[in-house]
Amino acid sequence: MLKKIPFALALAGLVLVQTSANAVTFSQNFSANPTNTGWKIFGDTNLFQWNSIDQNLAVTWDSTKSNSFFYLPLGTTLTRNDDFIMEFDLNLHDIASGVEPGKTAPLQLGFGFLNSTNAMSINFKRGSFGDAPNVAEFDYYPYGYYDFGVIYPSPAATTPSFISEVNSIHYAPASISVYDNELPTNQTVHIKFSYTASNQTAVVAVTTNGISMGSFPSLVLDTNNNFAGSDEFHVDMFSISSYSSAGDDYDSVLAHGIVDNLVVTLPPPVQNLTGTFSNGVWQARFNDHFNWLFTLERSTNLISWTDASLPASGNRTNLFLQDTNAVSEKAFYRVRAARP
Repeated sequence: MLKKIPFALALAGLVLVQTSANAVTFSQNFSANPTNTGWKIFGDTNLFQWNSIDQNLAVTWDSTKSNSFFYLPLGTTLTRNDDFIMEFDLNLHDIASGVEPGKTAPLQLGFGFLNSTNAMSINFKRGSFGDAPNVAEFDYYPYGYYDFGVIYPSPAATTPSFISEVNSIHYAPASISVYDNELPTNQTVHIKFSYTASNQTAVVAVTTNGISMGSFPSLVLDTNNNFAGSDEFHVDMFSISSYSSAGDDYDSVLAHGIVDNLVVTLPPPVQNLTGTFSNGVWQARFNDHFNWLFTLERSTNLISWTDASLPASGNRTNLFLQDTNAVSEKAFYRVRAARP
């Protein structure tokens, strides 16, 4: 996991050059015990077992258990204004709905981003009409059906799901049927879920042996999918999630499988970096993130660097860092982002 990232600015007279900023990437191939590198388990620990021989993670999704998460704190908060990508290998051994009396409809397997405060609350419910704010995840639903005197089939669905922080009973997309696509069992598939903030669009791609399993409609966070322009989500953990059916009269799931080669890519902590003089003082301006410390650094030779400002905490706005003791000759500047 990256701890420090420099974002360089070069100033020669009034000419400004900005380098490209690298995204922050978390990767886990389970070659070593993941709990030694920041991963944690909430809920039923028996649902997540690291296999040291095969170097993967064995997962049980069991709706009879409490909400349980194999998760990684991100150290920052993501919103609908941030790009993010997750991808992983999944091999489902078996999966079925209808494993609890009367609960014949499917409950989802969850992979994605949650708000730790909400998700670990006893009131967090991902079932029918549940209370589950702040969700941005990839979900897979097995086949099932609803019995209201008339049988309503519920097809297998491979879909993104987003829930805002205030409109928590609304799911996106409005209908999961358009994402009908059953995943195979006992075969490894690679799943990639990406969200692009500039167009508010989530995309899912599923491949097996490098071959696409089909086309999945993109999902736009708009009013057609139950997201108003003012709706927002705040998520701060990545989770492989086994959801409980407690409080849900219709849905259930029991599944076993293997997860491997997990990669989560987050936006860089410094974005839209610019620099200029203000009242004779050179300053850098950029969009920052929570839970990072930012320091302006100066060099006259691009070899040795000194701090030109005190460290400033990210506040998720436009952050300004100034060099109040600038040298008289030309200098080079960069912003250092570091975890506290």
